[in-house]
Amino acid sequence: MTSPALHRLPVRMLGDLVSPRALERILQDAAHARGTTSDKLDAVMLEDILKREVFKRLQLSVPAALAKRRVSDVIDQLLKTTQERLLPSFTENAIAQLEDGAKRFGLYFDWPEAQRLRGILGVARQEEEAGKDTGMLLQEGQDLIARMERRLQEGLVSQAQDLAELQATFRRVQAMGGKEVRRLENLITQLADAQKQGTLLPAEVERARNITFNLRKQLESSVVQTLTAEGNVDAPQMAPVSPEVQAEMQARVLVLEQEHATRQLADLGREFGPLLHARADLDARHNKLKNQQHGGSLMPEAVSAWRSELEAARDAALSVQRTELDTIAAQLAGLPNSAAVQAARLTLDVARMTLSGGGLATDELRELNVTLSALTSPDLDQAAAELLLERQRELMDVERAARDVPGADMDLAPALETARAALARGEDVDPAKLWTLLERRMGEAAQQREDFDARADHVVHEYDTVRHLAGETTQRLGRLADTLRAQRRLGPMSADARENYAQTLAEAEAMLQEARAEYRAAQEVTSTFGADALSGLLDVFDFGEGLGGSALGSPVATGAAVFGNGRPQDAWLVQGGVILEGIHDAGAVQLANLLEQASALGLRTLSAQGEASVWAAQQDAQGRWRLARARDEASLSLNAGRWVEQG
Repeated sequence: MTSPALHRLPVRMLGDLVSPRALERILQDAAHARGTTSDKLDAVMLEDILKREVFKRLQLSVPAALAKRRVSDVIDQLLKTTQERLLPSFTENAIAQLEDGAKRFGLYFDWPEAQRLRGILGVARQEEEAGKDTGMLLQEGQDLIARMERRLQEGLVSQAQDLAELQATFRRVQAMGGKEVRRLENLITQLADAQKQGTLLPAEVERARNITFNLRKQLESSVVQTLTAEGNVDAPQMAPVSPEVQAEMQARVLVLEQEHATRQLADLGREFGPLLHARADLDARHNKLKNQQHGGSLMPEAVSAWRSELEAARDAALSVQRTELDTIAAQLAGLPNSAAVQAARLTLDVARMTLSGGGLATDELRELNVTLSALTSPDLDQAAAELLLERQRELMDVERAARDVPGADMDLAPALETARAALARGEDVDPAKLWTLLERRMGEAAQQREDFDARADHVVHEYDTVRHLAGETTQRLGRLADTLRAQRRLGPMSADARENYAQTLAEAEAMLQEARAEYRAAQEVTSTFGADALSGLLDVFDFGEGLGGSALGSPVATGAAVFGNGRPQDAWLVQGGVILEGIHDAGAVQLANLLEQASALGLRTLSAQGEASVWAAQQDAQGRWRLARARDEASLSLNAGRWVEQG
């Protein structure tokens, strides 16, 4: 079965490796050689062309193995698409298909792609009623739906990662209780349900992030507040906290603030991407904030102020563009009817509907201005004007294609400027040279993706060798490994998704190094003291409340109950396997013996978790161990975290 849009599938799926125009020419020439045209190619013909002409062309920019795999992916999708079109439910009404796609992505009405699709649909309906050809509009609509599908899948991967981190943070702050903790729990439940349904809830993610940020700051700050509280009946001899501890606590809060600001800035970059692309001055300021972020000086207040400025700038840009469109419409109305004028009016209608939906129509305005300039120039006849318009459209196609290719924007910017200047002087240009430059970058990006995938496979495999270890490092690595698996399954990536992939890889590889170090330490304990040594160590983590008095009580009450020397309750100072300070406790005694063995191995920090309690220990310069226990990580950090780390 043939379809006017079937031959567009290879162009869409391979457009990140070879220029779409080059692929279209290959399909046209191959179809002509087979005695037909590209829009009449069936699945069998397309498969043959993919295996022959397209595969040969791909090898000019990417390795043969990669070219073969990508061609196989297209053939698989081609078979699937053909089978779906043979089903009774398949409809030949292309506009109805676009309407279904628009409804499917109706929840994401603020996406530029969704805004433009609504504009295209409105114009396509008008053109169809007038009996005019809507082929180009419908094709662009299908491409927009494909882009939104990619954006949705990338968004679900990011949302899953956010959800995992929110759940991990919730476990740390759950013991704090209160209204904000309950709000966080409700938001996490909503996000988990949405993830199962394949729905994005960016506003809920943002609210949950803000809550976790505030709760984590509160948790960190409460340690100092607890230690410096005076007049508490449980701590009449409270020692003042040292300036060093205060400075370290402030540094930890600052890190939290910078992490939060970094996430907010990245969100703004995605949300206001079209505006930043249209305004070089705003883009420069956004990059300046990125530099502050890399320098560790970006704060959430600055990002919030930047959001307000961007929102105001977007409103102003929408107003300006509406005025520009009105001016262009008046100029077009005075021109004699021609194919170029009709195409310009279609572009004008789509731009108006895009603006009415809250989206910017920057590219459309530039195209319309170029069209008007060509059509009203006294130095150009009709043939010259049409050639100029064709060249301008090709340059814009190159520019759009470069936006998703790493490094291509900067590479092509000077060449594009030179080409446009040449056209303005009445000279002809060859866009093929620009496509060649872009395809070189496409090939590099494809190879980079191969390297990313190989690194992701390595991290996931190595995680499987250490996943049985307890501890926050391994848990964090496990969450990152899950994200890498999902990113690995994605098809061609947007620039944002590729950047997220690179960041996840960097974090996961760093966590893997830490996990390996912990794994080697565990192996040394086992080989030196026998397989039962670690089991004995873990056994003491399950003694519970009966052996430690009120050690597992509320975070605030336990944190306030300290001794005159600043050592929290349910904490011990240990040396040589002997408890020097602290209440005699069977669990602490057993752990003291194992800490002596850890000293023999050269270890300085230990942490572990049982069913009823968590433990942390750190050795100081005098060889003494600071050991503490609590019911969960949040309580441990609140009650004794600073004291342990003073070791």
